Amino acid sequence: MVMKAICVFSGANAGFQPIYSEAALELGRNIARRGLKLIFGGGGVGLMGVVADAALAVGGEVIGVIPRALVTKELAHRKVTDMRVVGSMHERKALMAELADGFIALPGGYGTLDELCEILTWAQLGIHAKPSALLNVADYFDPFLAFLDHSVREGFIRSEHRAMLFVAQDSEVLLEAMKTYQAPVTPKWLDLQQT
Repeated sequence: MVMKAICVFSGANAGFQPIYSEAALELGRNIARRGLKLIFGGGGVGLMGVVADAALAVGGEVIGVIPRALVTKELAHRKVTDMRVVGSMHERKALMAELADGFIALPGGYGTLDELCEILTWAQLGIHAKPSALLNVADYFDPFLAFLDHSVREGFIRSEHRAMLFVAQDSEVLLEAMKTYQAPVTPKWLDLQQT
């Protein structure tokens, strides 16, 4: 699969440490410099705004997707190449998934984890075969990764599905790894003999 667009999941907050914004800045630049479109949640604040501004600053194409109810709450970005205003959070996630060839999550809160987990679930179910990744800035996602590993040990996530998630602290490493992604082939994701 040729990658043409990367969706970045990130929040309307920037976090307390400057390193989070620095990583978002680098990611936005690297996506644009590779000639990839940036798909994001459409907000002009927090890490969402940082990643979009960074891509735009180096001439990148940026597509925002934001629910109508959040246009004022998340302060919709006013300088993106294309802003898609949708009716709901469900529509937002579905359109971002449709437009993107891969997904990267920056540090964030409930919304970021919701978007990432939904896209991983869709991959697990074979709804798509696109790569997903975490930019693990300052080890932010280590507790989440420990939870995923615990879920594998306890029999709730298959190891091949756990391996679908790329993790790195450098955005160039992630983008390069995502180019060669091969979705796992499992005839069924649930083994009834194990239940």
